[in-house]
Amino acid sequence: MTDHHPVTVIGLGAMGREIARVLLEAGHPTTVWNRNLERAVDLVSQGATRADTVVAAVGASPLVLVCVLDYAATRELLEPIAADLAGRTVVQLTTGTPKQARELAEWAAGHGIDYVDSGMMATPPMIGRPGSTFLYSGDEAAFERYRPALDLLGTSRWFGADAGLASLYDLALLSGMYTMFAGFLHGAAMVGTAGVSAADFAESAGDWLRAMTVSLPYAATFVDSGDYTTDVQDVEFNKSALDVIVQASIDQGVAPDLVAPIHELLARQLAEGHGKEAFDRIIESIRPAVTRPA
Repeated sequence: MTDHHPVTVIGLGAMGREIARVLLEAGHPTTVWNRNLERAVDLVSQGATRADTVVAAVGASPLVLVCVLDYAATRELLEPIAADLAGRTVVQLTTGTPKQARELAEWAAGHGIDYVDSGMMATPPMIGRPGSTFLYSGDEAAFERYRPALDLLGTSRWFGADAGLASLYDLALLSGMYTMFAGFLHGAAMVGTAGVSAADFAESAGDWLRAMTVSLPYAATFVDSGDYTTDVQDVEFNKSALDVIVQASIDQGVAPDLVAPIHELLARQLAEGHGKEAFDRIIESIRPAVTRPA
């Protein structure tokens, strides 16, 4: 296998097109397939080969990257051509659950297909640029075999043989992203009642959120140890702060829906007698007992 081995990209949405473009620019012979063949026109003009069928697409390369809507779409495309995929490596770039990843890995193994699952921590414009990170798990030998090509897409992080780990980590990170954006939008709604633009608020919010991220290792210490002893900003203190935020939101005509769940979790911990423990104890209201420190 040469350094510039052939690669097939199945699915030419915004992410798939950027992935194919990066591979082409790096010198990899790239075959592409999409249900709507017109999406391949620009890539073909840049040197890609457009396959008319999925069978032709996977037959063109030892490495097949799948970037479609969901796992159901992946299975619909790949299951009928399992024999054609035997001996090749499939890298699933489609977002799904850890359970779906493990089930697809099991199916692949049963058909002689090397399977690697991935979580893409990037937007389309970030692909192949600093800041793009791809999470991988599954068949480590297959991952290492094609790592030079995968590294072109972004920083590669390996999570182990459990095919579901990349997806689990991906979704965990996305949960942090979505709650961060939700918090920003709630704040923007609040200050918007005073005529402040979201753009002006974004500058202050960005500075504040970046400053707060330095406390994540401190929070992790509480969570990993299960000891929430603190002498600063405990559950009672934070519950009081959320009381004010909720009331101020209502007073300004802003629905408290985005902050209400945190308020409820703090109220629950307070009712259970944990008022003097750290804010981070709210995790005990949501995580399974089996993950708690002994």
